[in-house]
Order: sequence, then structure tokens, then C-alpha cells
Amino acid sequence: MRKGILATIGCLFSFLCITARQRPVTSILEILDIESGERTVVQSFPYLIEAPNWTPDGDWLIYNSGGKIYRISPTPSSLPEQIPTGFGIHCNNDHVLSADGSRLAISHQTKEDGQSRIYTLPVTGGTPQLITPVAPSYLHGWSPDGKFLAYCAERKGNYDVYIIPAEGGEEIRLTDAEGLDDGPEYSPCGEYIWFNSVRTGLMQVWRMKADGSEQTQMTFDETRNAWFPHVSPDGEKVVYLTYYKGDLEPGQHLPNKHVELRLLSAQGGESQLLVKLFGGQGTINVNSWAPDSRRIAYVHYQLEE
Repeated sequence: MRKGILATIGCLFSFLCITARQRPVTSILEILDIESGERTVVQSFPYLIEAPNWTPDGDWLIYNSGGKIYRISPTPSSLPEQIPTGFGIHCNNDHVLSADGSRLAISHQTKEDGQSRIYTLPVTGGTPQLITPVAPSYLHGWSPDGKFLAYCAERKGNYDVYIIPAEGGEEIRLTDAEGLDDGPEYSPCGEYIWFNSVRTGLMQVWRMKADGSEQTQMTFDETRNAWFPHVSPDGEKVVYLTYYKGDLEPGQHLPNKHVELRLLSAQGGESQLLVKLFGGQGTINVNSWAPDSRRIAYVHYQLEE
């Protein structure tokens, strides 16, 4: 639960986000085959889960729930297993995997000030290592060579895209437009970082070189706000989430909305509708492509009376 909950500069794990989920919720973890359109339910949970990652070996989906991190087989009716994360028990839905699948990076709300910071640990569990001492920092991407993490961070009142060495060090600011720049994720080749930005009005998908140069708008939809572009492992396709214009402010990313998952060529052009669902926050915050670049995992929700 995170960015956009309070306003256009959302990015907070907050009371308002909790109240948005006051009604009991059922979370349905599902897989979509983008070629056949077939949808397969992995598991239904009588509580909130968010943001599945697919491990590079295809064996697991990793998600967060109740501040903790879990893994589950993508086989229908599987049961989850908790990944031990030491003191990191207040994780939000910003978690990613290294390209080789050996490391897990998390955004954890620290006990001292309740702000999100980025940590890494073995994918099988362990003690988190602090990477971003400055907060708030919300993770989204790991470079394919394993050297850098990409994230959204608020510094001096503005949310921008930053990168930092994966072992820790000095952060590097890549964007400086007014308003929210969010969701940075490396392309598999490492040449580009995809992100979303409100700089032209509605939230739209953008792409830039990994050094921050050549920032280029990739979607131009005047009817939807576009969030969280995720590049397929083969580098050819991008799936992203859209909210309908007028349902929320461009910089908001709320739960419990009617949304769409859409598909875009990595070269740009017209997007294609994949599926309409009830969700938003938590549906597809992180990259959830299967290694075959054909299937994606996501979560949709049902509010209970």
C-alpha cells in the first residue's frame, strides 16, 4: 500500500490507505496467458495479498501480505510459505528480485519513523541489509547486471526516480520534473529504465536511458492514467495498469477501483486491452512476468459485505 493514497505526491503507507480497505477483502491471485486469454486462479485468500513477483526459474510467485513476504507455487491450489525476513516485518508492495533469482530486495517501513527504506537479503530469507538510509524510498527495479537498484523517493518535497548501488552507496537522481515520477524498472537489456510520470497531465508511461537521458513519453492515452510498466523477459512487451480518467487524481494509485491491464510493444504504439478487473493498489505493482514472456501474474479483489 503506497504511492498516491494521500494526493498526487502520495507514496505513504498510511492511515488513509488502511481505511480504504476497511471492508473485508478476498484476494484472488491469478495468471493470464496473454496469447490465449486464458485466466487461471492460483489461490484465493480471505485477506489482503499484493504484488506478485515471478521468480526467474518459474517455480515461485513472491508476494506481500500483512507486512510479511511469502512465496507460493504458480500451480493452482498451492499453499503459501513465509520467507523469513528478520526484523523486516512491515514490508509494503515494493519488492523485486535480482536477475539471477538469488536475492530479494524489499521496501520495509522502519519502526523508528514508519518510513519506507530499501533492504536486500537472500531470496530464501535472512537478515535484511539496509541500502537506502534516506527515506522515504520505494523500490521498483534491479538492473540485470545486479549492480543498481531503481526506486522512487521523496527528497525535498518532490518524488523522483533514483538509482543506487545494490550494495549501498550514494544515490543518483535521474528525474527532476515537477510532480510524481514513479515505478522505475530496468529493461532486460539494461539499456533503459521504464517509469510513469504525471509531467504531461495524466499519469503516463515513459522510458529513458539508464543514465537518465532521453526521457521519452511512451503512452498518450487521454482517457486513462497509466501506472507501473513491466517489461517482459524477452524485452519485447510491456504490461501496465490503467485507471479511468476521473476515477482518481492522476498521481493517485488507490485500491478498490475498476482498472485495466494493458499491453504495449516495447517500441511504443497503440496499446491492447488484456483484462478488466477490480483492483488497483496491489494488483501489479511489481514485475510479474513469467520467464516465458507469455504469462503474467496479478491480484484482483472482491469486497465482502
